[in-house]
Amino acid sequence: MVFRTAIGKALWSEMRTAVIAITRNGARLGQKLRESMTGTELYVSGRYAGQAGSVRVCFEPAELKSTIADLWKKYDGFVFIMAAGIVVRMIAPLLESKETDPAVVVMDDCGTFAISLLSGHLGGANELAERCAFICGSRPVVTTATDVNHLPSFDMLAKEQGWLIDDISQVKQLNTLLLDEEEIAIVDPSGTTRCWLHGRCKASYYDTFAEAVRSQARGYLFVTNRYLPPQTLPANLLILRPRNLVLGIGCNRGTPADEIEAFVSSHLKRIFLSAKSVCCIASAAAKSNETGLLEYAGRLGARFRCYDSEELNQVRFPSPPSAYALAAVGSAGVAEPAAILASGGNRLLLKKVKSENVTLAVAELKES
Repeated sequence: MVFRTAIGKALWSEMRTAVIAITRNGARLGQKLRESMTGTELYVSGRYAGQAGSVRVCFEPAELKSTIADLWKKYDGFVFIMAAGIVVRMIAPLLESKETDPAVVVMDDCGTFAISLLSGHLGGANELAERCAFICGSRPVVTTATDVNHLPSFDMLAKEQGWLIDDISQVKQLNTLLLDEEEIAIVDPSGTTRCWLHGRCKASYYDTFAEAVRSQARGYLFVTNRYLPPQTLPANLLILRPRNLVLGIGCNRGTPADEIEAFVSSHLKRIFLSAKSVCCIASAAAKSNETGLLEYAGRLGARFRCYDSEELNQVRFPSPPSAYALAAVGSAGVAEPAAILASGGNRLLLKKVKSENVTLAVAELKES
């Protein structure tokens, strides 16, 4: 499954969708959807296999529940062509969080309606319902309050911009204030939020967090990679995390992910940066198969990028050359030059720090 963040779960070109049908007409609709949407696979009750074309997977009617459970973690979206009540009962035990649950769309046997049932925003079910309706000539049914009132929603803002949501529970609070036409104070140095909202809600904009908190607003939106101590934060605050931090990391062979994570976390907190904004871990080519680094990158949902010694040696970096790194990987440094390269040549936010087994440098992506 494509890594899901509040950046959105999967781009449409990458989204894997399972269509599940249990009737004759449903099999025919499923075949039409499979043929029209890239990355779509069709699962159909065996008794109607002949109605679903040759590219399908069959299951026995009694196996519907187990089939859904087996597929649940393997796809980004599901289209169930059956009664909504059946779907609700089948998927209820599988649900975990709106951050991780797949998009779920329900279509009736005649293809009259395409209903966005679950994960409408972050999962993309609203968009999936629209696509199914377009293909089958159905009527899309979307019930999320912001959509039906033609208003923006902050989870969609995060998804479209590729930002992580710091606390998913705060999205509901902010969207409610938006619907109630209450003022929301916004701090977003990039200006992206102002352009995205485009005057569609009652918002005020501030340069600093302190100015925003002193306002009379009922809610707050901060777009930042900064770590903000919880005791300083107001109620009704939604923090969105742009993915713009790069970690340059070197480590001794066999260093476990837990040790790397503990060391990085302590230093990010010390300089008031959030690990949720990390988009890339960079290192030397000799570390391309380093298990601890790969695992840590996976925990963060970050890319893992490695550079050969020639590339690293071409970068000017502030710390003195390391004889140890030169002997180990063939470059005069790892953490600092790797971070600079992966950030697009930007300056370091944290120069090299090291423990017994780990070296770390931090940079911020250069704005395009």
